[in-house]
Amino acid sequence: MSNPLRDMEHPDLIFCIGTNMTECHPVAATRLKKAIANGAKMIVADPREIQLAKMADLHLPIRVGSDVALLLAMAHVIAREGLIDQDFIDARTSGVGEFLEHLKEFTPEWASEICEVPAADLEKAGILYGQGTPSAIYYTLGITEHISGVDNVQSLCNLALMTGNLGLEGGGINPMRGQNNIQGAGDCGAVPANFPGFQPCDDPASARKFSKAYGIEIEAQKGITKVTALNQAASAEGGIHAMIIDGENTVISDPDMKHCEHALKSLDHLVVIDLFLTETAQLADVVFPATAFAETDGVQTNTERRVQRLRAAVPPPGEAKPDWWIISQIAQRIGTPGFEFESAKDVFNELCSLSPIYAGLDWDRIENSEYSWPVPDKDHPGTPRLHEKEFKNGRGLFKVIGYRDPAEVIDDEFPVWLTTGRRLESYHTRTQTGRSAGIDYLLSEESLEIHPADAEAWDMADGEIIRMSSRRGEIQIKIRTTDRSPQGTVFTSFSFASVPVNILTGSGYDPVTETAELKVCAVKLEKF
Repeated sequence: MSNPLRDMEHPDLIFCIGTNMTECHPVAATRLKKAIANGAKMIVADPREIQLAKMADLHLPIRVGSDVALLLAMAHVIAREGLIDQDFIDARTSGVGEFLEHLKEFTPEWASEICEVPAADLEKAGILYGQGTPSAIYYTLGITEHISGVDNVQSLCNLALMTGNLGLEGGGINPMRGQNNIQGAGDCGAVPANFPGFQPCDDPASARKFSKAYGIEIEAQKGITKVTALNQAASAEGGIHAMIIDGENTVISDPDMKHCEHALKSLDHLVVIDLFLTETAQLADVVFPATAFAETDGVQTNTERRVQRLRAAVPPPGEAKPDWWIISQIAQRIGTPGFEFESAKDVFNELCSLSPIYAGLDWDRIENSEYSWPVPDKDHPGTPRLHEKEFKNGRGLFKVIGYRDPAEVIDDEFPVWLTTGRRLESYHTRTQTGRSAGIDYLLSEESLEIHPADAEAWDMADGEIIRMSSRRGEIQIKIRTTDRSPQGTVFTSFSFASVPVNILTGSGYDPVTETAELKVCAVKLEKF
């Protein structure tokens, strides 16, 4: 996030796209409600009429997977209407000439044919965003879990750059993280392209730095993603023979479930670290019981880049141990140097010593959890809001982006769009929430949202169990008729192992990040 959470109360215009914030980030969403109560306007781009859409001044029920077309049309209108911030562009960006020339062909009328939204509404969206002082963008996995996920994000960046909505209170580009420490995991290097602190793995200087720090020779190259690792595990040639999965129920949350399960079963050795014996842990050769958040001393960095101390409130049950301790013990026992940590404090202080964005922090300084990175030195107060005076790496770069269809589109055999997401009552794969009787009372089973007109046309009744299939498999699921989902599009979550929706998904992956296209899938529905 470029801006702190408190800034959510101060936009003039709120643009929510690919985010069902009231269900997935309900506490943060209260800040947007406060902004609206104070007069802010809101645009919501989502195929479904989610609660945010009902609160919005303008709801754009776009066809799944058409985000880039929408964003190109909005940028076209902003440029055509003279709503660009020329001073900001001249002072802080590069590539605007080519970008503005590129926009000329992407009219609202062109985008309307793709997005299935009236051109007048697309034009209104561009004008509202362009006139906002300031305008803020909020998005989540509805933007990134596409084969065009990187293009989607870069298109949002283009909107912010051309209107100067960066470095401002109440503005910015703000991806809302799906878990409490997703940001912190990335900060620590839990991504294949970066060392801790987002220092590129393929940069020779970074490779030398971490080779010296860790006492081993590290080549200057990117690591492989989980997608590639699972593909290698599943292939006849192999390449990946052992795997550690820490705190993720991969079998349920990953796309193309049958492929994922086959890959994990093909490994010579699978180790899982988790709180419970999940569906993934049941496939493991060894399962290590980890401590839960209330049983752990450590650090987490939240969605606004604020570094927070985590303190154990209760002792762990049985033989449960902190994740860092388990990983350190495994590393030491296979002879890997550099893991001789005695405490979470040791781990965090090493991160601070190697990562420029954490350089001014240490275990003692974060006692009150008041610093947002970057904190480059001991006297620095932290950076709640990014890009206020300059961009760290120079100038903001406009990217020329073109539209492309999802990896899989509907046809005569699979004529219905499926999109997936989360529900307020059940978190992710229900590894934890599924063990709560109270939550189970609120949502005890999965269902498929179908528009009433579609249900009537397909001769299906509310509460009926039907068969839903894609090119990768099929499931049985109960339908729930609601006009929340548009005609021709159905929605469900992936929370219930008893209804393994991700058997169906996985038609394609973003070529840059290898993120799966979980938000778009062509399916057919059949009565038994």
